[in-house]
Amino acid sequence: MPRTVPPLPGEPPSTLPFSKVIEANGFVFLAGQVGDTPESHGVVAGGIEAETQAMLDNVGRLLAAVGLGYGDVVKCTVYLADIEDFAAMNAVYRQYFPTDPPVRATVQVVALALEARVEIEVMAAR
Repeated sequence: MPRTVPPLPGEPPSTLPFSKVIEANGFVFLAGQVGDTPESHGVVAGGIEAETQAMLDNVGRLLAAVGLGYGDVVKCTVYLADIEDFAAMNAVYRQYFPTDPPVRATVQVVALALEARVEIEVMAAR
């Protein structure tokens, strides 16, 4: 199956040099998502819990745009600006993946775009 960039109805086009979603060989790859919203003009206020919730809501919106849901996610990579946020991020993450969660790696990084505290990269399967 060739690589495709699916249409994302209602989603503003990216102004950055990457696609938000790519599909190939039955897998759907989402670009890294942070806890921003159009209304927030950057990451949402409220700390790691609010950012994690907004970030995973962004993931859900993109998955829904291509006919998938959280249950279709097979792998996540979570990037934290501070590993001390691990437990608080997990408390929110568990709400989105309550049973049979996807495989995952979590790493601490020096910095994230938009001064985010958390970012997630997602791979789902059809």
